[in-house]
Amino acid sequence: MNYSFEYIDIILLAMIAGFIFLRLRGILGKRTGFEGKASPQFEEIMKNINPEMKINKKNDFDENAKKDFLKGAKIAYETIITDFGDSDNKLTTSKPLLSNKIYDQFNTALKERGKRGHLAEITFIGVNSANIKEHKFLGKILQVTVEFVGEVITCIRDKDKKIVSGDPEKIKKIYDTWVFSRDTSTNNPNWQLVDTLS
Repeated sequence: MNYSFEYIDIILLAMIAGFIFLRLRGILGKRTGFEGKASPQFEEIMKNINPEMKINKKNDFDENAKKDFLKGAKIAYETIITDFGDSDNKLTTSKPLLSNKIYDQFNTALKERGKRGHLAEITFIGVNSANIKEHKFLGKILQVTVEFVGEVITCIRDKDKKIVSGDPEKIKKIYDTWVFSRDTSTNNPNWQLVDTLS
């Protein structure tokens, strides 16, 4: 009896199982709410969003600084939107990314939502584009305005699980203009969201 064919069958089955696992993870792996901890990728990128933010003689970002910043800004955008859509109506992961003013605004909106007995369901699909609209110094404070185009699936349900707004089956395109800020006079490399214009 030749066992070589059995080994080939086992290898082929293992490859098929691996392919199916990767496909399922790609489809089911999207976040639909707060998972309890910021990803290591997010923490690493936020740590390395070029603390110097190199500005050239024309008062513009160099290309590497721009890429690094936008990479972190996209992750911050997803983190904040996902956290805002979390069903417990509390801000957790995104709190360090928000200025006191924005945190208070978001928190007030979440409390109002909770009082009405409403729950948000948000599935973040992705960022279609993120572009730096402008940047400026206010003394030692550097502010960067970013225009985002993202895609989400979102709906609001009441306490009886009936849909109040949105559509759980429809992908919605969202347009946001967010202003991030950092104090360049400190060693703290972190940026915070200080304003939103939808």
